[in-house]
Order: sequence, then structure tokens, then C-alpha cells
Amino acid sequence: ILEDYVENQYDFGTAYGCLCQLWYTDDWSKVQDKLRRREERDRTMRQKALVGNWIVKPQLPPRRVWDLYSNRVVPSWTVSDAPPWEWLQPISHAWVDEKDHVDMWTPINRKEWPVPIPQDASLDLIRIEMLNLGLQYTWLDVLCLRQKGGLKEDLHVEEWKLDVPTIGWVYIIGDEKVVIYLSGLGLPLSLKEGDLDSDRCWFRCAWTLQEVGRERIIARNTSDGPMHTEPIDEDGNYETELLMRFHMQLGSTWVGGIFSQLAEMRNQVSTNHVDKVVGLAFPLMPETILAYHESESLENAWTALVNAMHQLMRKDFLLLYSGVGLRHKKWRPTWEQVMMEPLPEDAYCSGSVKHDDKTDEDSFEGSCIEKGHVHGLDVELAAGVDRCGELVVESVDRMLHTFTISATHQILILKDMYTLLGGQNHWAVG
Repeated sequence: ILEDYVENQYDFGTAYGCLCQLWYTDDWSKVQDKLRRREERDRTMRQKALVGNWIVKPQLPPRRVWDLYSNRVVPSWTVSDAPPWEWLQPISHAWVDEKDHVDMWTPINRKEWPVPIPQDASLDLIRIEMLNLGLQYTWLDVLCLRQKGGLKEDLHVEEWKLDVPTIGWVYIIGDEKVVIYLSGLGLPLSLKEGDLDSDRCWFRCAWTLQEVGRERIIARNTSDGPMHTEPIDEDGNYETELLMRFHMQLGSTWVGGIFSQLAEMRNQVSTNHVDKVVGLAFPLMPETILAYHESESLENAWTALVNAMHQLMRKDFLLLYSGVGLRHKKWRPTWEQVMMEPLPEDAYCSGSVKHDDKTDEDSFEGSCIEKGHVHGLDVELAAGVDRCGELVVESVDRMLHTFTISATHQILILKDMYTLLGGQNHWAVG
């Protein structure tokens, strides 16, 4: 076994990291076969996950993890047969300006690519902090996700097709606990004027929408930092507006329906424009995900995401979105409309909208009123004022039933006979 590691020029730390979980065994003759089976299973899983330009199985464990005991990045398949949520906890961090970071070549990742970290940060100190939190395995993007400028640059594009869109799953399987460096990787938490409005602010990064987790551990949280400031009155106000904004954003979990998450993404920033769409993938519960390409057009990426998102999420566009889509499907917005036009508030709606990839057709599953006469909603009122009207439906016994209805939007609905789709409180007419 060790001869293979020597032949591949693995140092002792890497060899230990790959073997430590199998070190104590009654039969060493089976260790090599077990490792080969795990490696083959992992390779097959990733090959099957990517079909053409689609990731058909987004729930993938990360390709690599950082073993804090050996201080080496190792393939995730060397760690355990147990699911990753039993042993993995990820790290999230703000990115500092280009001028404030250095590219470090380190044996931790076998010097396969330069690791970008802030000038004042130390991977050794980050490791110590994670060990003090009781972690053995973590996922850190700069170490575990192949970065640009490495010795095998051709692998960078290929790995990113699969690895970047599935980053969100890493934060879901990490028992929904996330260690966060709000001021930059490895840097102590600080807060000054302009920080919350900076494009480098953690709260404004497009990727962090899927990195929040249910439980957040703020790293490098010093005793004199903003986390330890207290409200100055019973209303929860803080000494300065800056502290108020910080604590309000810190308390926000961004967990909500589709429109609240889309509205949140409007304020986020990204290096590549398409990252805003990719960063919404796991929050919108996709069944498949488009492979990652930095040059992918925003509208194509958005269309692919809507077609792939969970059918229960997709129906919110049909029943709650009152605008007119600018592409051939008028019931759902384009990406430009999502970013620029008013969005409705989230509300519970019954039913679902299924999508057929072969025909590109959508079908609604839920309640249907085949014929209903609508009137009273063709009057234009001031913005913010609900319009009230009536729906008249004829039952099987030819009895007429009248219901009071309202429209919370400003789109005029002419007096006419319509088919209605929906259920309970929200309906689409057409």
C-alpha cells in the first residue's frame, strides 16, 4: 500500500490522511481493495452525474475535503463509507480585494494549485481554530475546489462543470452548520463604515445565499468585536446605524419562498454574472442543474433553472407572479424581469407545475374551474389598493354561485369567461 503512495510522490501527511480511517484493521490484505472500490464508486458516481450539459444528480459529496488531523486535502472517498453529513462541516468566507490577497503554494493541497488567501491570514491558524471547534474534516473552497493557475489547468474547467453548481449541497450535508469568516478568510471579525456596502461584504456575495446554514459559527469572533455589542434600549436599537444594520443582517437567515430569495439575490454581487443564477440552484430545489460555464448567458441559465426547479416551487410563478413574461412563456418572468421589476410576496399555494423536457411543455396539477365569469377587476385603482370583483360559477345542477374575489396587482382582467387554475386563496385566470 505504501509503495503506491511513494510511487505517486505523496508525502507522509497525504498518505496518513488517506489511510488513517482504515489504519486499524484485522486484515491489511483487504485495505487496498477497499480503497480501490471506494475510488471506483466515486469515479462512477461523478461520471453518471454529468450527462451532456446537465448534472442529473446534484446531491454529490464534495470531490475533496480538508483533513485537519493530517493537514492535507484528501479525496472524500478515502474518509468513510458513511454519508458526509455525519462527518463534514464546511467553511464560508468573504473574499478580500485582489490587492489584499496572496497566492500561496502549500503542501496541504500537494501544491496542485495556488491557494488565494488574505495577506494577513494563515492556513495554520485556520486549522487550529477548526480543531478547537472539534472538527476533523472540513470543506474550504480555496483548498478543496480546484483554483485557476494550477499544474493541471485543463482539469480546472472540467472539474468546475460539476463541482461549482453542486457547492450548495456541501453546505446542506454539513449538518447545516457553517463556520463563517465574515471579514475574510482567517481574518478577525471587524466592522467599519462602508463594509456592509462593499462588493466584498459576505452578506452581499451571490454564493452565500446557499451557504447560510441553520446554525452559524462566526469565526475569529473577538471579545471587542461587533458581535458582542448590546442593544441600548428595549426596542433592540444599537448605538450606531452601522451596528443596527450589522445585527439585522446577521439575524437574517434568508430562508423563505422563491420570491424572497430572488429579491435577496438582486442585492448580491458576483465575479461572473452567471454566478447569480448558479447560486440560486439549491435554494430553489432543482431536480437537475445545468453544468457550469462562466460564459453561459444569464437568460439561458435562468430558463434552465426554472425548467429544473422543483415543481412545487415552479407553480408559484403561475399563481403569484402577475407580470407578463417577455419570452414565449408569459406566465413566468425572464431573468431581466426578476432583477428589475417588482416581485410578489411569497404565499402558500396548492398545486404544482410539471415540466416536460422533451416537449418543453408545462402542465398544472391542482384544482381547476373550467368556466367562471369574472367581472369587477377591469378597474384601474391606485397602486397598493386591492381591486375587488366577483366570480360567478355555474354548478352541475345549473345553479349560479357567486364568490367575492380580489386582485392584489395592477394588471387589468377584463369582464369575461375564464378558466381558473389554483386552489384555496390564489388562482390564475386565462
